[in-house]
Amino acid sequence: MNSLDWVVLIGYFGVMIAIGLWSHKRVDNVSDFFTAGGKMPWWLSGISHHMSGYSAVMFTGYAGIAYQYGVTSFVTWSLPIAIGIGIGAKLFAPRLNRLRSRLHVASPLEYLKTRYNIQTQQALAWSGLLLKIVDVGAKWAAIATLLSVFTGITLTQGIFITGIITAVYCTVGGLWADALTELGQFVIQLFAGVAMLVTAMSKLDGFSTVWTVWDKLPEGHTDPTAGPYTVTFLLAYLFIKTFEYNGGMWNQAQRYMATDSAASATRSARLSAILWLVWPTVLFFPMWCAPLLVHAEKPDASDSYALMTEQLLPHGLLGLVVVGFFSHTMAMCSSDANAIAAVFTRDILPVFSKAARTWSSRAGLLAARLSTLGFLGLSMALATQINSPTFKDIISVVIKWVAGLMGPIAIPFMLGLLRRFRKSGPTAALVSWAAGLLAFYFTNYNFDGSTKTNVALQYQVALPLAISLVLFIVIGFIKPEDTPERDAVIEQINTDGDGPGIGATVPAQAGPGGVTGSGKDTGSDVRGVNGVKD
Repeated sequence: MNSLDWVVLIGYFGVMIAIGLWSHKRVDNVSDFFTAGGKMPWWLSGISHHMSGYSAVMFTGYAGIAYQYGVTSFVTWSLPIAIGIGIGAKLFAPRLNRLRSRLHVASPLEYLKTRYNIQTQQALAWSGLLLKIVDVGAKWAAIATLLSVFTGITLTQGIFITGIITAVYCTVGGLWADALTELGQFVIQLFAGVAMLVTAMSKLDGFSTVWTVWDKLPEGHTDPTAGPYTVTFLLAYLFIKTFEYNGGMWNQAQRYMATDSAASATRSARLSAILWLVWPTVLFFPMWCAPLLVHAEKPDASDSYALMTEQLLPHGLLGLVVVGFFSHTMAMCSSDANAIAAVFTRDILPVFSKAARTWSSRAGLLAARLSTLGFLGLSMALATQINSPTFKDIISVVIKWVAGLMGPIAIPFMLGLLRRFRKSGPTAALVSWAAGLLAFYFTNYNFDGSTKTNVALQYQVALPLAISLVLFIVIGFIKPEDTPERDAVIEQINTDGDGPGIGATVPAQAGPGGVTGSGKDTGSDVRGVNGVKD
């Protein structure tokens, strides 16, 4: 990188901070900070949903898969995500929106206290929080790895720089800042992706590369499934991503909650699905051509896209593409930070602190911002250890840990929204969650903690979710735990129409230590299933 590239990069950071500061004016309370007050346009929500779904791992781990195996990188990654989001557009998106519009919650998990009980809510909240620290740590490591290729700075320095910039805008502006910066990041990535596509084709056969390159690529590069990414893996991945990208990743649920109506949430999901179907092909095509253009130095070829960028692009465009790397990672990390802060301040803290249940608007907002900073700090610290023997490499963390552990957390949360599973109560939720976590451990590790090497990747990531799903359903039939209070919550979420208050009334719920939410105005920002004000 030369001075022109640095100007582009620093200018990008400046714009992100400016958007965050501008968004600060739109944040008056916790509802604004976590769900944009339910005022986000569907198209902005859709773009934000898409951008917050992937990071610089696309340009490291998945670039390595594209370099080694070709089009299977698209077929077994973004294609199942697009299909999964399309399925969830009607099944989950409108119901998640009604969590805010009907139950008036600010965190996706707040409704679990009434839908199940406090113990279930806490189990899902704590395990999801710990998993996300690892997940986002992998994202920081990915972008720092790329930054080190271009600038020569250390991994720790790269993590610190990107983390601090992200912390400024997402802490100041909340979900509005996340969404607006993600819109800007999408525009930047659009130009950067097209620039790399045109440059790569110009080095080969020009525009005709689109149809002439396939015979020149390594053998098997055009196979839809290859290596460890088999048809079974594809089906398992579709199964997992349908839950994960429709709300299992809490930041994705927030995008649906932030729109003004259930219909808008559905439109948002459809836009995101279309973007997942179309845009990754533009990004992947140069990666598929990479074996003809560069020689990867790392065994997993995770440096191939960075090398191609450095060798092919002129200065200025090089800086733009590097900005594109940052845009994806910062989008995902900031949105995750906001979602985790929502869960921590709305679901975890009130259980342990009486003061947290009666926070004023100002105190609640301060807690939200401090929680965001705390999460970012922990994930950045973990990122410096991401290549340790415990976590192995970046792509294994993203594919194995996140895909394998997300399912047991997502099953009770997502299926709890649906009438069909109303008989599955706290027992089903907790047993399915615990069994899924144990299944992940024993499919990946031996009793002594050493890593298993004889289990196929598709079973490592799919088995925990499958076990959780089966147990959640079966236990619901064997031991039904539906009650009028739980049925009332489900009816609120499933009743058609966008106006608040339609359907059954949500009963007051006993809080920690038998405290009942009376509905009295305590000065907090959002009143819903936790008995606090909207």
